[in-house]
Amino acid sequence: MINGVIIVKKEKGFTSHDVVAKLRGIVKQKKIGHTGTLDPEAEGVLPVCLGNATKLCDILTDKTKEYVAELLLGITTDTQDMTGRILAEREVQADEKQVEEAILSFLGSSLQVPPMYSALKINGKKLYELAREGKEVERKPRPIEVYELQILSMDLPVVKFRVLCSKGTYIRSLCADIGEKLSCGGCMKSLMRTKAGEFSIEDAHTLSQIEEKRDTGHLDELVIPVDRLFPSYRKITVNAHSDRLLENGNVCPAELLGERGRDGEKVLLYHSSGVFYGIYTYEEASMLYKPYKMFLPKES
Repeated sequence: MINGVIIVKKEKGFTSHDVVAKLRGIVKQKKIGHTGTLDPEAEGVLPVCLGNATKLCDILTDKTKEYVAELLLGITTDTQDMTGRILAEREVQADEKQVEEAILSFLGSSLQVPPMYSALKINGKKLYELAREGKEVERKPRPIEVYELQILSMDLPVVKFRVLCSKGTYIRSLCADIGEKLSCGGCMKSLMRTKAGEFSIEDAHTLSQIEEKRDTGHLDELVIPVDRLFPSYRKITVNAHSDRLLENGNVCPAELLGERGRDGEKVLLYHSSGVFYGIYTYEEASMLYKPYKMFLPKES
């Protein structure tokens, strides 16, 4: 079984679920999960976890994201992008300076109402399923953070911009909100996710490129091992006397390891043989390293 992460460059026309299904066929294993949904018409970085790395899906999903988007002003659709039904068309009366000011006003913390056409669930049902039934339900605004916003080009009514934002930020909704602020409406024309956490578009590979690597026997070149995903975490190799604790996924006393940490610090623990076993969290009060995520070789 392959254990690790492959950075997929999702292409237009595929859902994130499609990517996982196709990758299962390419690598010939079932245990695969993606780390954050991209719209079918969106493209870009989609980290996919394989084998025991699927335990990291929740951690990797919770990362900042960077996108390059095109906003089309003057058109409002029910999906907030170009795939939807046009609800209104209005003249764009704002000039470039006003458009720039409106876009940059979304820098920082704000509340965003998730779109109806999204995978969020309400009472066990995905919003997009309700939307396709013609139903609209109330959605509570959610806190988001926009860390960076940069206008790349402007040829009104189209604006291309780069945004670095928190998990859970919908760029379609951001485009719609900008359009409403300018009193002309707006929708997302295109979207490319250029970064997800520390992974960038330069690290990503299309499904056909992954398949080619498999056919030439070099698939392992694309697989990032679990422990390499956390370069900032301290590495601790246990002594032979502590191997059994690690093998059983038990807590490890700092005294036995000869290493004390900072309270709440996460570290990578390795077997005396050099094999990576898990991510542990240090608890100062008990002076123990406690298992956070285990990646036991026997699970492979």
